[in-house]
Amino acid sequence: MQPSKATIIQLDIASDLQKWRAFLAIAELGSLTRAALFLDSSQSLLSRHLNALERECNARLFNRTGRGVQLSEVGQRLFPHVKALLSDAEQLQLEIRGEAREPAGRVTIGSLPSVTNPIVGKLFNRLQARHPGIQLKILEGSSGQVEEWLADARVDIAILYRYGAALPEQEQALATVDSYLVGAAGDRLTAKPELPFSALDGLPFILPSAPNGLRSALDALARQQHIALSPVLEADSLPLMRSVVAQERLYTVLPLHAVWSEVEEGRLQASKIVSPGLQRIVSMILARSKGPGKAVQAVAAQIVQAVEESTRQGLWRAGAQSG
Repeated sequence: MQPSKATIIQLDIASDLQKWRAFLAIAELGSLTRAALFLDSSQSLLSRHLNALERECNARLFNRTGRGVQLSEVGQRLFPHVKALLSDAEQLQLEIRGEAREPAGRVTIGSLPSVTNPIVGKLFNRLQARHPGIQLKILEGSSGQVEEWLADARVDIAILYRYGAALPEQEQALATVDSYLVGAAGDRLTAKPELPFSALDGLPFILPSAPNGLRSALDALARQQHIALSPVLEADSLPLMRSVVAQERLYTVLPLHAVWSEVEEGRLQASKIVSPGLQRIVSMILARSKGPGKAVQAVAAQIVQAVEESTRQGLWRAGAQSG
């Protein structure tokens, strides 16, 4: 059945994709010079593209600084829409050329550092062997940052920790991980394979600052168990937390895979927290602002396989399990 009328789409400023490609490169690299090198173009041409866009938008898209350029408030609002537009145009180009029979293109993953470390190498090797046309881009940040990137379509796939038994419908549970009290080498408490949650009472902790999923779960459980959980130092950097625990003999709470290398090398110790335990679900979410293309679906499938490989090593437990 033929439609009664054609889809009404009006294109004016958005029709010149080359100008917006220049905008995207300048925004991501923070410099006309670096963007020109990246695009194999001239700085003067990019400058003309940018000036034309700002005239057409009747707004400044970048603020010029001594070190380069930064997105203006208007530019920040436009950035995720431009990136989605160009990604869709790239996918259309692949379809036209007949290259989309095999997944290809760039897929951006946003993740927490403690999740990325155990799987990114496995994921890269799997993709090289099965889908060499796919290029990975990995962004690491706090849970709040990853959620923001997902909402703005800056990432195609987000991997996060979730606390509690149920996940939202659009999320996929990859694995369940236990929480461990992490201490320095030779520490008496963490020399034990397991310890009760009550043993955390009054310890000198380095923990993430609120708002943070782990911090919220720990604080809630501490209130339920009527114990004091007051960090002497707050930090949102995983490498910093590991080094401070090792050097200053503080404690932190992490999943085992986040400190696996340090424990194996004898630089840190980790004891599983029980009675009650504190589990978290490793969750995968696909960006909803654009449909998951073949490349995104292929990467998501390989993430599942990489996680399953980690579960066989004993670092995680498969799926969403009770605790």
